[in-house]
Amino acid sequence: MVITRATEYAIRTVVFLAQQPKDEIVLKKDICRTQDVTPAFLTKILQPLIKAGIVSSQRGVGGGFLLAKDPGEITLLDIFQAEEGQLKLNYCLLDSEACHRDSYCSVHEVWHEAQNKMIRVLTKYNITELVRREKENLKNSN
Repeated sequence: MVITRATEYAIRTVVFLAQQPKDEIVLKKDICRTQDVTPAFLTKILQPLIKAGIVSSQRGVGGGFLLAKDPGEITLLDIFQAEEGQLKLNYCLLDSEACHRDSYCSVHEVWHEAQNKMIRVLTKYNITELVRREKENLKNSN
């Protein structure tokens, strides 16, 4: 499983927005410049984040984007699910009728355990924590 580029850029964009002063509207061009993303791709990744209530948009002159929630309330799982839907490692976990072997398949149990652990890890990390870690990493790299 590979996280899509859209999800990767969505996470980077939310972290960038969290680094701005609270309630400050960030211009689309500034997000594109700092995150090395095209305006069309940024629009594509922001739409699900807006729909999920993670990011807000302001239209018109002086319009742009800002976080709709406190960054401490936004987890990596929230962003992942906004961009990619519910996390499911295998088809048998998507639909109980996808495979008739679920009741005895030993691999089904492994997929279920791995999925639950991944969900726990992605829920453990919120945007405030990621901003803190990034600042610390930048400080230590100099």
